[in-house]
Amino acid sequence: MEHQLLFDIFGWIASIGLIFGYLPQAIQTIRTRNTDGISLPGFIMMSIGCFAFVCQGWMLGREGIFLLATNLITFTCSVIIFVIKLQNDSKKKR
Repeated sequence: MEHQLLFDIFGWIASIGLIFGYLPQAIQTIRTRNTDGISLPGFIMMSIGCFAFVCQGWMLGREGIFLLATNLITFTCSVIIFVIKLQNDSKKKR
């Protein structure tokens, strides 16, 4: 039982750290619409990684809840930022 408790504690710490590390960038990008410093290829790879962790978390069931929840939130933010980045890049080309 102690093993499961430690697993859950570290899962929550990782989830909170990743979400609160990622959200400020997402919020700033959504508010300012400024995506000049964002690398599109790097961002695409990060989004693919988040999506893969969402799938892995879903396949693990109860034990993957931290992977699923954390990466679902970060993947959603990634999609929003990705769309803003594409819109900005499209406007610059015109």
